[in-house]
Amino acid sequence: MSSPPFHIEILRGVSTYAFELFSNVTDLDTVYVPIGCGSGICSIISVRDAMGLKTKVVGVVSEKAQTAKLSVDAGHLVETETANTFADGMAVRIPVADAYDIYAKGAERIVSVSETEIAEAIRLYYTATHNLAEGAGAAALAALTQERGKMQGKRVGVILTGGNIDADMFQTVMRGDVPKV
Repeated sequence: MSSPPFHIEILRGVSTYAFELFSNVTDLDTVYVPIGCGSGICSIISVRDAMGLKTKVVGVVSEKAQTAKLSVDAGHLVETETANTFADGMAVRIPVADAYDIYAKGAERIVSVSETEIAEAIRLYYTATHNLAEGAGAAALAALTQERGKMQGKRVGVILTGGNIDADMFQTVMRGDVPKV
């Protein structure tokens, strides 16, 4: 039996990193977090609210998998025909209603990033910090880079969700290219 992609027990587990972040850095203006099925952003929002913080939460989607952004913009769930992004942790076509109910109310906004911006963020993580990031893991940094002018002088966090990138994909990114899906 497989686990559902969004479930209260998943939120409880994911909330531990949100609690750790907010416990150590209580004065963040904004946190960028990638959206797949929604456990990450919903956990960040829930912990922020439980702690009574004013931190803005910005969701991030791939421009090739925009169901969460399209749904929030429309005010109702919107399915997409495809979700062909190499950031497979965000490759979601059908939004999860329970997650949407949380991030539609709790996120400041949702931004989309290109495949090129995601690849650049993977390279930046590796070259600047020696951290390996998968596509979805690097999306938050890609969004902050996209909005760096807007965030200038503010205290901002980015969520690096994982480093589970295929070796061939990583080599493609490090050569300066964007993996094809």
